[in-house]
Amino acid sequence: MFPQLPNDIRFQEVSGLNVSIEMEPVKEGGENRFIHQLPLRTSYNELVLKRGKFMGSGILQWCTNAIENFEFKPTNVLISLLDENHMPLYNWYIVNAIPKRLEISGFSAERSEIVIETLALNYQYFKYYDPASAASNLAGALSGSVSASIGF
Repeated sequence: MFPQLPNDIRFQEVSGLNVSIEMEPVKEGGENRFIHQLPLRTSYNELVLKRGKFMGSGILQWCTNAIENFEFKPTNVLISLLDENHMPLYNWYIVNAIPKRLEISGFSAERSEIVIETLALNYQYFKYYDPASAASNLAGALSGSVSASIGF
């Protein structure tokens, strides 16, 4: 786990929540016209997080420790897409993330622009959680267990 400070949860952009299945072509033995595609494994892109640069970031300390000291401490990350009331619409649970790249945008004394910090992470996999579906699944499971217990 890395030290997380209050502003560390605010990112303006998240990308790289992609998963694909690698396929292996296999030629059919008796029929030379066909090649079958068999699934091998899933692969995940790097996760890219962007935000305005600010002072006192626990996530930046975690990245710096990995970059400067080569001490990688995998951590799980929860990404939530929030509505206008800051309630989660969708969630992605990222497993065993480690820093891969840290980039600070250019800055100039002639322009008044926000400095953007870009963090790229490698991770093993992610799970997708839809709060509305999870609530209905839980309600269905609870009603099923209640009716089962009444029947006994």
